[in-house]
Amino acid sequence: MRKFFLLPFLLILFLAFDTVAQEKKPNIIFILADDLGYGDVGFNGQKLINTPHLDRLAREGMRFNQFYAGTAVCAPSRSSLMSGQHTGHTFIRGNLGVEPEGQYPIPDSVETLAEVLKQAGYQTGAFGKWGLGPVGSEGDPNKQGFDRFYGYNCQSLAHRYYPTHLWDNGEKVVLKENGNLEYNKQYAPDLIQTQALGFIETHKDQPFFLFLPYILPHAELLVPDDSIFQYYKGKFEEKPFKGFDYGQGAKSGGYASQQYPHATFAAMVARLDLYVGQIEEKLRQLGLDENTLIIFTSDNGPHKEGGADPVFFQSSGGFRGIKRDLYEGGIRVPFVAKWPKAIRAGEESEFTGTFWDIFPTFAELAGAKTSESIDGISFVNTLLGRGGQKKHQYLYWEFHEQGSKQAVRYGKWKGVRLNVKENERAPIELYDLTVDKEEKDDLAARHPEVVKEIATFMQQAHLDSPIFPWE
Repeated sequence: MRKFFLLPFLLILFLAFDTVAQEKKPNIIFILADDLGYGDVGFNGQKLINTPHLDRLAREGMRFNQFYAGTAVCAPSRSSLMSGQHTGHTFIRGNLGVEPEGQYPIPDSVETLAEVLKQAGYQTGAFGKWGLGPVGSEGDPNKQGFDRFYGYNCQSLAHRYYPTHLWDNGEKVVLKENGNLEYNKQYAPDLIQTQALGFIETHKDQPFFLFLPYILPHAELLVPDDSIFQYYKGKFEEKPFKGFDYGQGAKSGGYASQQYPHATFAAMVARLDLYVGQIEEKLRQLGLDENTLIIFTSDNGPHKEGGADPVFFQSSGGFRGIKRDLYEGGIRVPFVAKWPKAIRAGEESEFTGTFWDIFPTFAELAGAKTSESIDGISFVNTLLGRGGQKKHQYLYWEFHEQGSKQAVRYGKWKGVRLNVKENERAPIELYDLTVDKEEKDDLAARHPEVVKEIATFMQQAHLDSPIFPWE
């Protein structure tokens, strides 16, 4: 008789425990800026552009000082993020366009971060720029774990801030007021932000993963003529940029001319900051802020396209290089994590992490398993202030443009190899980042034993790709 009554009681207790466990899963929001430099934000020293919402995010969360992007350009950096693999292993290793619209697709065989979180019970949405496969292909975001996608499928078309169309899952959303590129009234980032805020509202009662790959502040340099732009207009000396303007016969993926490139770039970063503030405010309104993990970062270093001036804004934060460089300025990115329920405010971390660590970290928080094929390690222990954080032996990057390049971070050491296409055993430059963050003093001749180890790591980490060979 006791067993008869005990079994239902245990069943109820188990169900109640399981419900509580589900409730404890954090919502996850990953905000990915586009071509935002380490030094473009106030919490990393930016003096000319106001980023109050991002600075507050850093004060109320944990700031990572040594976090790295997947690589130095858009698509492969995103592939690294989604696959949990570095660029010597991840499938997409370059910006390879396909017709009629999009980039070479990430295949079904790749298990993505979104798929793992969806299987763990999360509602998944992506709003912004995709760049990992055309609509209807294997790489379509709806086939890679996202329940909802809204934005630019093709990163080349994302060069235009007043495009002719966006995508809502597989439906083409024609922006009639932008028409044939003559009428520029529908600013795509604003439209995307509205949809992202709506996703939070729709899924407020269930755990969600919201991926926000914003296109700001990638070129072209263009922003609405509103109070944000007016605040910066006239503050800086300007050198007008002549580009491919909107109007009859305009290129769909060009960069528009800009009379005020400095003011416009500053306004674009400030608008990005405003979007982050709107996301946080929506969470507060819905009572979701305490148990939502927000991570903010950038896909690579700052650009100098379309009239952008990373030297003027010190966008690289004192590091050498910009986008497309494997020096620190091209791959070290701003990185903040905020989760009031679990992360102590005002913390700074020197954990040397990277995009392929995001996959196992989010999977652990969601209670999901990951495959052994990933290269990342979870940094949940760092986020929660616990001991026992596992560390990488080394980090590896490769870049398939400009003659092809490789780089390794190995403790305090940084090794960079250029012109790999011509010579896969080209000389390796060696820098001690503890005393030389600008990577000016090449120590290779003084430390041949370190160079030899780094050369071994480069050889081990790179697997040949028939679709993305060197260069």
